[in-house]
Amino acid sequence: MARTPRSAAPKPARNAGVTKVFVLDTNVLMHDPSSLFRFEEHDVYVPMMVLEELDNNKKGISEISRNARQASRTLDEIVSASEDSIEQGIPLFGPSQKMASGNLFLQTEAIVADLPQALPTAKYDNQILGVLIHLRKKHPRRPVILVSKDINMRIKARTLGLAAQDYFNDKVLEDTDLLYTGTRALPADFWDRHGKGMESWKEEGRAFYRVKGPLCPHFLANEFLYLDDTPPFQAVVRELSGKTALLETIVDYTHHKNSVWGITARNREQNFALNLLLDPNIDFVTLIGQAGTGKTLLTLAAGLTQVLENKRYSEIIMTRVTVSVGEDIGFLPGSEEEKMAPWMGALEDNLDVLNHPGEGAVEEGHYGGEWGRAATLDLIRARIKVKSLNFMRGRTFLNKYLIIDEAQNLTPKQMKTLITRAGPGTKVVCLGNIAQIDTPYLTEGSSGLTYVVDRFKDWPHSGHVTLQRGERSRLADHASEAL
Repeated sequence: MARTPRSAAPKPARNAGVTKVFVLDTNVLMHDPSSLFRFEEHDVYVPMMVLEELDNNKKGISEISRNARQASRTLDEIVSASEDSIEQGIPLFGPSQKMASGNLFLQTEAIVADLPQALPTAKYDNQILGVLIHLRKKHPRRPVILVSKDINMRIKARTLGLAAQDYFNDKVLEDTDLLYTGTRALPADFWDRHGKGMESWKEEGRAFYRVKGPLCPHFLANEFLYLDDTPPFQAVVRELSGKTALLETIVDYTHHKNSVWGITARNREQNFALNLLLDPNIDFVTLIGQAGTGKTLLTLAAGLTQVLENKRYSEIIMTRVTVSVGEDIGFLPGSEEEKMAPWMGALEDNLDVLNHPGEGAVEEGHYGGEWGRAATLDLIRARIKVKSLNFMRGRTFLNKYLIIDEAQNLTPKQMKTLITRAGPGTKVVCLGNIAQIDTPYLTEGSSGLTYVVDRFKDWPHSGHVTLQRGERSRLADHASEAL
């Protein structure tokens, strides 16, 4: 067999076991155009109906359309650059930059398979199932497996006795319980095992501890450590070097003297989150938590403090995914901000809380009564800009406080597009609840929010906290548990 011109390096030997044939469904290519290179030493087969569906979905400006075009271009590059016969298989070793050592097969013949009469052959999904039946007869000693993101497609395949599985390569974690939480409970004997030879000092009201011990290599940058002692110990990891770690005590935002825009932390995780949000050395923050844990309120309070009081950032920019509409944002009347207004109920609710004076504030003249509160709200609104994700590509935000709400509905590629908009002096905060994903084909393991939490967890200028406790009301707390 002739070599592909791009495959200069020798082809690695395959595993001793029998290699598999993976038949790709269209939705896999439209979800991840590089999926052709993700099957290591196994062969990949693309039915003709998949090419038809890619062609039908190539028009448009949606993420799916872009991925369909990219998948078609990738297939074209592989086929055009190869001198091998398509029937014999095109080696993927060169085109995949040595990631895959299997072959790519495209359907080159008309296939008539014996499908049950209940399955109409005019439907693309059923024709792909027919291809699987044909391949299983053609390769009786090799496993032939359908890879599809469509649950019903996989169920139909299994009812016909065909092997089918989901596309797992896009998943950051198989079990989201293993997702980095940003916090770590220290054992009761922590100081006994790590206090020997410890250095400690104070700078600007903060206490620093340089400790050595067996736990230190497992710490991550900006991970929060706590020890429920008397008094409780709460610190953040600032530096790591082998078995040595530098710990810094954190600001106690649960105390009223450290309130942020009139808001105090109600639990340990909220205190950790405010420490990240108000730290000028942290450029990227991710907060995950169920409804009512205070993600948006804490983020807005920290943003307003740093924009209006500290003048650290010039303005707040807030954006979110408009998934559930199902229509383009242009169908809503008005300007960009007016189009986004129906999606920004959470912003309005939290601004009402932040602008509501505490007990006795009106009498003391802090807000000047209702008129003063209205004027304050107008001032706040002038420094908050609401932007649509549709118009983010190509922009650069300088000295901004960028909030990405409902980030669990973003794909890893969309998340990369947004985060790379950050220019000098900009802080990016991603908020979301991975248990509430509305985007098709995205799961807790493959969400863009899960992706960035895992990829940024050891970067010294980023931080993450998973908020545990809901602080909305006793009714909301009971409903989340009982319903």
